[in-house]
Amino acid sequence: MPTVRLTDALRREYENLFNQCVARTERLREIDAAAARLEQEKHRYAQVAGACGVPWHVVAVVHNMESSQRFDRHLHNGDPLTARTVQVPRGRPVDGEPPFSWELSAVDALSLHGLDADTDWTMAGTLYELERYNGWGYRVHHPEVLSPYLWAASMHYVSGKYVADGRWSATAVSSQVGAAVILRRLAERGAIEFADQPTPGLTEPPLVNYSTRRFTSPEMQQRALDLQRWLNTFAGIFVQEDGILGDRTSEAFRRVTGHYLPGDPREGQRAMKHLNNMTRAKSRLRPAGMSRPRAGAASPRAKRTRRR
Repeated sequence: MPTVRLTDALRREYENLFNQCVARTERLREIDAAAARLEQEKHRYAQVAGACGVPWHVVAVVHNMESSQRFDRHLHNGDPLTARTVQVPRGRPVDGEPPFSWELSAVDALSLHGLDADTDWTMAGTLYELERYNGWGYRVHHPEVLSPYLWAASMHYVSGKYVADGRWSATAVSSQVGAAVILRRLAERGAIEFADQPTPGLTEPPLVNYSTRRFTSPEMQQRALDLQRWLNTFAGIFVQEDGILGDRTSEAFRRVTGHYLPGDPREGQRAMKHLNNMTRAKSRLRPAGMSRPRAGAASPRAKRTRRR
């Protein structure tokens, strides 16, 4: 299989595709459910991440793609853990005796692909390694089709897939949810971040208030979508464009502008906290020897007035 290098041009391609990734409406529930299940099992993926240095979310999406999130299967190819792998790669893991633990098998699978803590785990680097994990057949032999291993269930992918090793069908459609699509949803849920994405800069946002429900007015619905699309133009910001301006959208708005959406209860709490901090700061600046009058105590001036 030919080797594909992660050039600057390919890096920009991955970043643009990820930033512009839009899930297919008819598969939104499936995507959300898959992302939620992976997030629930983060503790198991984190154990593997700690052992081999591969980020937990990469372990998670490979698990979803290779063995449908089953913990009784090898991460290499979905074969049962009760024996060494039979399909390619055959005879893994080499060390130990079956039945294997899922964690041990997962570390072996990732190490076999040369993945560790020194791998480039930037956004583009992550997508590159995931595509490499599945193979370069799409990019090399069918560049007109973006790899469904990454982009299935998104608007980036329509049809075309390998139905078996070396057998191509232009009309077959992948039934999986692509790894990049799940990563995008995890980012939208606030479950992951990419460290290489710069802090957002500021331009003028559309004016709209916080709301945990979809607006009934068509005009406000459009404004809500415009705001979410505006937020998604910033590197490192990933918001689901659903027209609901709840906590996730408001948090993204805070990262861009420095404050939550108008009407977000957290913005009021921030203002109150700021006021309390100001009050405490002023108290610390009171000259030494001065103390506050006790509640109910009359001032010396008031006492002299009463003696007269």
